[in-house]
Amino acid sequence: MSNFRKHSDTNEIEREYSKFTKIEHRKKFAQFFTPFPVADLMAKWLIGNKELNTVLDPAFGLGVFSRALLNHNNNLKINGFEIDENIYEKAKINFNNNQNVSINLSDFMFNDWDNKYDGIICNPPYINFHDYDNKNILNEIEKRISFKLNGLTNLYTLFLVKSIFQLNENGRAAFIIPSEFLNSDFGKLIKSYLIKSKTLRHIAVINFEENIFDDALTTSAIILCANDNKSCKVQFSNVRNHNDLSNIEKAIESYPDYLSNGRTVEFDNLNPELKWRAYYQEQNAVKYKNLVPFVNYGKVLRGIATGSNEFFTFNMSKANKSGIAKKYLLPCICKSIDSKNSFFTNVDFDKLQANDKTVYLLNAVNPDIFVKKYIACGEEQEINKKYLTANRNPWYSIENRPPSPIWVSVFNRTGLRFVRNEANISNLTTFHCIYLNMFSAPKTDLFFAYLLTDVSKQIFNDNRREYGKGLQKFEPNDINKSKMLNLELLSSDSESEILEYFNLYRKSVIDKKPDESFVNKINDIFIKYYT
Repeated sequence: MSNFRKHSDTNEIEREYSKFTKIEHRKKFAQFFTPFPVADLMAKWLIGNKELNTVLDPAFGLGVFSRALLNHNNNLKINGFEIDENIYEKAKINFNNNQNVSINLSDFMFNDWDNKYDGIICNPPYINFHDYDNKNILNEIEKRISFKLNGLTNLYTLFLVKSIFQLNENGRAAFIIPSEFLNSDFGKLIKSYLIKSKTLRHIAVINFEENIFDDALTTSAIILCANDNKSCKVQFSNVRNHNDLSNIEKAIESYPDYLSNGRTVEFDNLNPELKWRAYYQEQNAVKYKNLVPFVNYGKVLRGIATGSNEFFTFNMSKANKSGIAKKYLLPCICKSIDSKNSFFTNVDFDKLQANDKTVYLLNAVNPDIFVKKYIACGEEQEINKKYLTANRNPWYSIENRPPSPIWVSVFNRTGLRFVRNEANISNLTTFHCIYLNMFSAPKTDLFFAYLLTDVSKQIFNDNRREYGKGLQKFEPNDINKSKMLNLELLSSDSESEILEYFNLYRKSVIDKKPDESFVNKINDIFIKYYT
């Protein structure tokens, strides 16, 4: 019995491959395998096309989608593409007895443009823009489709765009891809293309609390498309566990009718500029009144990016060993773990320095002989040829980013974490920088008191990006484009009360006995005023 027949409804083939293939190889080719129940669900969407005869799998892998499809209809003609010779050879063996399955060892993005298919099904490689030949691929797409995309576009969405272009009339496509494009800047153009094509039918977002890929730190979305004229709207669903997959199956069976328990949006009402989380998750901001744009108060920028932290950062031992004088060292928080509390003071910095922590950044302005020697060592290691350093003049200069009064965490699992930078030192990209404008700066303590509250974090959460196992990320523009309470509406008495609780909270933190009850009282004041 062939592997295909023996394991036609399981992931045993993928498990065996993963067991005997180095993780480095799998990461290189972005190989994260689709659970069979998900593959079968996606296959059923294609099977719903009564004219289904030809099927394309642009990232074939070990053929989990082909196994699922052939379980439903063993007469389908399936064409697959794969670029990893190792997995290609194994897939050929698995399907060597099936003449209807053809696998090509070539790059889908540069091949097969002239063919159309009744069904396209795919789990494309999850590769960021800087890890593939994005310039040539984007040129190919623009030439073929006459649609210009952003250079920061991730590869998996390009697979989706090309596949929609290759759908036959009445053809259907099913993709499982990271949902980040729904809520990111680079995804705006992809969403515009999906709206323009009028093929998008259903987006089922896998809840971030359940990682359906054991080793892929990402939230996924099942994207269902159809090149027909049977619908003018899109349904959005949430999948919190495997049982929720049955609701998606019901939606597939009922198409072109939509289930009443899902959110549907007309094509004309879909806004590509908007984070599409608004269509499938409850928004916290609607609970509050008198909201204003965050940028009314200031702006968020990322921290200093060095291009090589190992080269540019120092502790005192490294500085003494290299002969680097202190005037060439910029005090800097380099790791988020070194600032655990809501307030970072001069005392905190002194303790880190005394414990020989990495808290300095090379600032080689008018370098002396020792700094020049260190720079020469960096050139021997080709630090000057890295992505960021190669675009700086001189390569060892650092970004002109003044210390910000407030830091905000990049990644988190429990909501945004804000830190008052009382030591007035710089920070690397482990934190973003919040700079207040000239009107807000005099009220930095009031502003920071607001940031500490659950109210502020709830509103910011509408703009979060989600990854696996509850991990959240905020890019600077995610916060810049957020809303916040209009603090100008507070009475002077309420403002004084907030600052009183704020100072009590600060003292409790400095005394190493943080009392969150003071923050809760500040939170209650905002709830009273703004709900």
